[in-house]
Amino acid sequence: MKTVRFCVIGIGNIGTAHAACLAAGKIEGATLSAVCDIDPSRRAFAEKTWGVPAFADLAKLLSSGAADAVEIAVPHPLHADMAMAALQSGMHVLVEKPVDITVSKARALNEVAARSGRVFGIMFNQRTNPLFAKAREIVQGGALGRLKRTVWIITNWYRTQHYYDSGSWRATWSGEGGGVLLNQAPHNLDLWQWICGMPQEVTAFCDVAKYHRIEVEDDVTIFTRYADGAVGTFITSTGEYPGTNRLEITGDRGKLVLENGVLKRWQLAVPERTFCFSATENTPDAAMTYEEIRPDRPETAHAGILQNFTDAVLHGTPLLAPGTDGIHELTLSNAAYLSQWTGNRPVSLPFDTALFDRLLREKREQATAEKAPTAAPKSGKYADRWQVRW
Repeated sequence: MKTVRFCVIGIGNIGTAHAACLAAGKIEGATLSAVCDIDPSRRAFAEKTWGVPAFADLAKLLSSGAADAVEIAVPHPLHADMAMAALQSGMHVLVEKPVDITVSKARALNEVAARSGRVFGIMFNQRTNPLFAKAREIVQGGALGRLKRTVWIITNWYRTQHYYDSGSWRATWSGEGGGVLLNQAPHNLDLWQWICGMPQEVTAFCDVAKYHRIEVEDDVTIFTRYADGAVGTFITSTGEYPGTNRLEITGDRGKLVLENGVLKRWQLAVPERTFCFSATENTPDAAMTYEEIRPDRPETAHAGILQNFTDAVLHGTPLLAPGTDGIHELTLSNAAYLSQWTGNRPVSLPFDTALFDRLLREKREQATAEKAPTAAPKSGKYADRWQVRW
């Protein structure tokens, strides 16, 4: 294979941007060969704009031979089922975040992917930001020593009521599977665990409709405990303006602060635990270095993940965001919901997925009636709000 033929499934906002990127030849070794959408107007738009066949039915697409890979950009609860069908038909699959809405579905999907022998990736596009990649390198390489605390305040995901009214599926249990934790914060939850690792316990407060007329959460505070004794706090909201994006990671060898497009690094000459018990002063001025790290390359975002995925199919290049990592991110959000739904109690990982699935099913069954969407333009361009914002 010299060229990966992509079909984009779901020609909404992000799907249109992906299709336009592929059709414009911006991804080396890839081309747009088809689209799939249940909306006749979106199919007509695609046929006219890009001159590719447009399928209304997933099964017909999968049996058509029109594509080698699919990029799935449909509402979250449909991700796993569509991805499994595509993998079982022999296609490579790139799915939008989150991988689905439950850990049980995410695990089932990854089992199918492992058996298929096909490439399976997830659109965690913020992993292409060089500062997050550098933070991961420092932490995972052990330069900060043993982690003590991590705090991420990510409240610049502000959304108006108009945004929530722009789609009947938005901010609903049935259509989206959750609120800020399932729509905006998956990027940050993924980066949090990608850099710092997974905790062993999660406690959360997920406030529903605190700032908007919606049926899901728009303000969340998560507390975590790690196996080595470290603790973490994650705060996110779509109701604060102006918001904050600040990640702070402290270890016994130093500290990182990532904010406003700069990674600040303090590196201790000796571990804090060492000079704590050897110093002869009350508050010693410990020897350390300080540096400010700025991006050494642009954030390639969605196009970067598309290129990496294409290279994985054609050349076996390691995936920057493999589908298995979707389980980790979803574990954090599912555990946060489970904590909220069980009286804000601590939830140990791994948690009871059967209990979570039952409680979520009840939420979806009790969901409010569908709302009429307002008009939402689909520009075919990647919006700034989908990339890292400081």
